[in-house]
Amino acid sequence: MIKSIIPMVLGTLMCFSQAVVAEEEASPTVNLKRLSLETATAVARGAIDACRKEGIQIGVTVVDRDGTVQVVLRDTIAAQITVPISRQKAFTAVNFNAATSALTSRADSPIGRIDGLVMSAGGLPIQAGGQLLGGVGVSGAPSGETDERCAQAGVDQVIDDLEMSM
Repeated sequence: MIKSIIPMVLGTLMCFSQAVVAEEEASPTVNLKRLSLETATAVARGAIDACRKEGIQIGVTVVDRDGTVQVVLRDTIAAQITVPISRQKAFTAVNFNAATSALTSRADSPIGRIDGLVMSAGGLPIQAGGQLLGGVGVSGAPSGETDERCAQAGVDQVIDDLEMSM
């Protein structure tokens, strides 16, 4: 008797789960998570602090998932050019949903020459729970790898809280 009930129960559960998925797919809207101002500021501050520990003054920009600027910080003596470069790195990272260091081979391609994109190390997407939440870009260190390390330090400041909120 139990053997005959199990397939029936499993079949009912499968139909129910398919109905839930179909209902979710039919929704005319989607829910998107966004970084709070406090979280975006913590990312930027974490990047600045990490580079300061290495004796480096940087500019850092955090953008939302659409690439719109949320926070910009420029350390006291960081060059003025660090601000637009950090913004472009953050914008590139969020639009490609990839670290800009992974895009360097595309820098000399037609897409790499589009105004507003910078395909050199120092930009990272900010992701949690499988969702893209924003991006961070750092400029001003002697190398892109150091820029990226500082950007990662900024993300590391908030990643546990972001993962817990998803």
